[in-house]
Amino acid sequence: MAGLVELRNVTMDFETGLFGRRKKVRAVDNVTLSIRRGEIYGLVGESGSGKSTIGRMTLRLYKPTKGRVFFDGVDITDMRERELRKIRRRMQLIPQDPYSAINPAQTIGEAIAEPLVVHKKMSWREALDAAARALEEVGLTPASDFVGRRPRELSGGQLQRAVIARSMILRPEYVVADEPTSNLDASIRASIVKLLLDFKERYGVSMLFITHDIVLISLIASRIGVLYLGQLVEEGPAEEVVDKPLHPYTKALLTAIPLAGGKPGLEKVYLRGEIGDPSNPPSGCRLHPRCPFATEKCSREEPPLVEVGKGRFVRCWLYSKS
Repeated sequence: MAGLVELRNVTMDFETGLFGRRKKVRAVDNVTLSIRRGEIYGLVGESGSGKSTIGRMTLRLYKPTKGRVFFDGVDITDMRERELRKIRRRMQLIPQDPYSAINPAQTIGEAIAEPLVVHKKMSWREALDAAARALEEVGLTPASDFVGRRPRELSGGQLQRAVIARSMILRPEYVVADEPTSNLDASIRASIVKLLLDFKERYGVSMLFITHDIVLISLIASRIGVLYLGQLVEEGPAEEVVDKPLHPYTKALLTAIPLAGGKPGLEKVYLRGEIGDPSNPPSGCRLHPRCPFATEKCSREEPPLVEVGKGRFVRCWLYSKS
C-alpha cells in the first residue's frame, strides 16, 4: 500500500561550528519509510538519533541533502515555497515545546484563528468563532475563559491543548507530533495522548508520533521505527517490535524501562557508554562500541537493513546473511 507520506533514501547533513572549525553532522542517513493513511507511525530513539529531523523532512520544513520526499504521491522535494504553502494546509506540526509554538504577543484565540484567516480566507470574526469551538473541542472550557489570554497565562498542559487546537483547526490529513508530552507532568500526559487519539479516530488523521518512550508508542502506534544515530535499525508492527524485539538497541530501550524490562522472555541488553557523535560516527555498525554482541565484522562493515518477516526489518549482522 502506498503511503500518504514517504521518505525514500533520505539523508540530512548540517554544518556546525564557525569559520575554519566547521564540520558536517549527518543527522539522518539513508532512511526510507512510509506512513499510511489513517495510521499512527511511532518513531523512537534517544536524543540525537535524528527523530525530529525526520519529522521536519516529512513536512518539507527541511529539504534533504539526498533522497526524495513524497506527499500523497507527489514529489515535494524540490517544490517551491509558494506551491508548498498549498500542501502545508494538509499537514501540521505539534512541537515538543508549546511555548515556542505560539507568538507570545498574540492571544490564544488569535493564534488558533490565524491559520483560518491565512489559508481559508475567513474574516477574523468567523475565525475567532471557529477558534472558540476548537478550544471547546480540546477541553479548554468555557472557551471564553481562554480566547483572550496570552500564552504565558496558561499552564504547560493547557497551552499544549491550545497548540493541538491550532494544529487541527485546518483538519489536516497528516500531523507530526514531536514528543508532545515530554515537557508535561505525568498526570497530564495521558490526557494529551488521548486527545490526539480522539482526533485521529474522528478525522482519520495520519500521524508521525516521535518519542523516546517505546512502551508509550507501542500502545498507540500501528508500526514502530527505531532510530540510532540517524539510521533506521528496526521497523515492524508495534506489537511485534515490543514483544519480540530483534535489534540489540531495541532490546536495550525496553530493558531500560522497568515495566517492559520485566516482561517474561525479554532478553535483557545493557549498552556501554553514551550515544555516539553524529559528526564522527563509528565505522561499521554504529552501535558496535556499545553492543555486547559486537564482533570484529561489526566494527568493519555496516550491516544492511534486511527484511526478516512480513513488514519486519532489522539492521544487524546477527540477522543478515550477506
